[in-house]
Order: sequence, then C-alpha cells, then structure tokens
Amino acid sequence: MIPGFDLASFATSAGPVLAVVVLAAIIFAESGLLIGFFLPGDSILFTAGFLVEAGKLNFDIHLLVVIVFSAAVLGDAVGYLFGKKIGRRIFNRPDSLIFRQENIVKAEEFYAKHGGITVIIGRFIPVVRTFVPIVAGVGKMSYKTFLSYNVIGALLWAVGITYAGFIIGSGLRAMGVDVDTILLPIIGLILLLSILPPAIHLLKDKKQRKALWQGTKRQFAILFRTKTK
Repeated sequence: MIPGFDLASFATSAGPVLAVVVLAAIIFAESGLLIGFFLPGDSILFTAGFLVEAGKLNFDIHLLVVIVFSAAVLGDAVGYLFGKKIGRRIFNRPDSLIFRQENIVKAEEFYAKHGGITVIIGRFIPVVRTFVPIVAGVGKMSYKTFLSYNVIGALLWAVGITYAGFIIGSGLRAMGVDVDTILLPIIGLILLLSILPPAIHLLKDKKQRKALWQGTKRQFAILFRTKTK
C-alpha cells in the first residue's frame, strides 16, 4: 500500500464513495501519468476487493470493478497520447524528482523485446506499467491496436486482481479466518510478487548486478561516515 494511507480507515472516515474516487485516481495516475510510477496498484486493487467482501468498504464489487477498469483504460490512453504528442523529446528530458531516464529506457527495451503485447504484460510490472503506454505513443503504434491491448490488459489486471481479492476474502471468511489478522500478510505477499519480476530482470544482467552492488557499497560508506562524525 501507500505509506501512511490505510484504505480501510479512509473508507470508514471519508465514506466509501470518496474512498473509491481516490482508488480510481490512484489507478488512473499509475497507469499513464509520470507522477504515478511509484504507486502500488496491485496491492490497492487486491485490498479494495478484499475490503468489499469483508464489509469494510461498503460498495458494490461489480460497480467497483467497472470503475477501476475504466480508470486503468483511461490512464493508459492518456499515457499513449502524451507519448504521441511529446514524441522522442521525452528521452531528452533531464532527470527530476518524478522522472528518471532509466525508467523510460527500461520500458522502451521491454517494448522492443515483446512488441505490442508489452501493453498487456507491462500491467503486472511496477514502474514499467506507467511508462509502457507512453513508449507505445512514442513508437507511433496505431491507436486502434493500442486500444485493444489496453482493454485486455485492464481486464486482466484491474478486474482480475480486484475480483481475486474479493474471492480470496470470501474463501478465507468461509474458513473462519479473521480478516484483520490476514490482510497485512496478504498485502505484503502481493507487493513481493509485484516487485519480483523486475528484480529478477535486474539481477540477471551482470553489469546491472555490479552497478547495484557498487551503488549499495557507496550508500553504506556514506551512512557509515555520517554515523562516525
């Protein structure tokens, strides 16, 4: 989840409608806005479905699914249009707090390797899912083709994960498991599974492993010097 943000508590204090609006905004931002790359879409979708089943988010599950699906599709569409309009200029943008060249380069490499289906696969990979629609726009994929991949990806990701949370919550409740005791471990597992593919991809490359190790050593050296001053 987002540090400091508890969807269950927020739904209780602000109401389910506002909670769902915030949820949709998160999915929209992560799906195609540069500022949304850090958002944990997988875990928040699963949590939302889980909370609906548990009665902690008083909202119809099917309406929720329609809303998050729409937010995912619209987010990717905005990302695509941004990439198409800005074009290759985005690769010349300097790094900033919310933009890193390495993210757009990774997405482009992933796109070059897997083609259009990257729009679907990328939905399940943090950071990549934010930049893939932008890269598709930069690469001038036809919007008709992109829209097909976009819809399929949103169905598998937004709809699939939300319903998975609901169904798993129902199964656990049927077994008499206390929702409050199992929710955080499940969210932790979802987060772990979501970062596993990019971590494996990163560690497979010898140069990337070396760069990661060197960067880690530098950080420890800086930290050690700071503590000993």
